[in-house]
Amino acid sequence: MPTSPEYMSTGFNAWDPSVFSLIVFALLAAGLVTALLTLSVVLTRRRGEGEKGRPYECGVIPSGSARPSYPAPFWLVAVFFLLFDVEAVYVVSWAVSFSRMTWAAWGQITFFIGVLLLGLFWVWRKGGLEWGMTRKR
Repeated sequence: MPTSPEYMSTGFNAWDPSVFSLIVFALLAAGLVTALLTLSVVLTRRRGEGEKGRPYECGVIPSGSARPSYPAPFWLVAVFFLLFDVEAVYVVSWAVSFSRMTWAAWGQITFFIGVLLLGLFWVWRKGGLEWGMTRKR
């Protein structure tokens, strides 16, 4: 390949075969999605009266709200899962690089795990991990 300046350019070129094919693919995908959504809107019959408009719940007549509120422990468990899932990412990356770790890095991860354990014990003491009915103290 020649080493003249026109071949040495590292800038963006829309006519580069790989970039051009990516652009064509993106345009075709967007066009297909638009066409399918438009066809579904045009060809669908809309009749929202009577039984056709009622939600189907396994043959049971729907009652109440369709959006029930979840109890607080559900949200606590979801938040704890996210918190400790993110913690697992850090601990696994620490474990992978354990052989190359310095004492400073070891102290930092120990401090990190210690803070997380203090948080876990605090939540446990406050009753955040209790699920179901609890006695009043």
